Amino acid sequence: MQTATPAEVHTVDGAHILDVREPDEVAQARIEGAQHIPLGSLVERLAEVPRDRTVYVLCHVGGRSAQATQYLESEGFDAVNVTGGIVGWYRAGLPVTLGDGD
Repeated sequence: MQTATPAEVHTVDGAHILDVREPDEVAQARIEGAQHIPLGSLVERLAEVPRDRTVYVLCHVGGRSAQATQYLESEGFDAVNVTGGIVGWYRAGLPVTLGDGD
């Protein structure tokens, strides 16, 4: 399984980030522009994930995204697990939107 740090992903121009956390987690903190499909919905929503580019998969700290990355790879996607998840992203000082934006 391919992995990348949040800092590495942040340097990729136009990186497609797939956030597999639950909706309540995304409401607390999110990366603007990331696609959100909860891990439990990934199988039925697979057609929404782009096949023509690398997909960087993110969750809270990296466990669920590792599962999603393995599944996506088995389905022929170029998928990369973001180590440390959104916690690592935040700790690296990278942009995170906190709260639901209301």
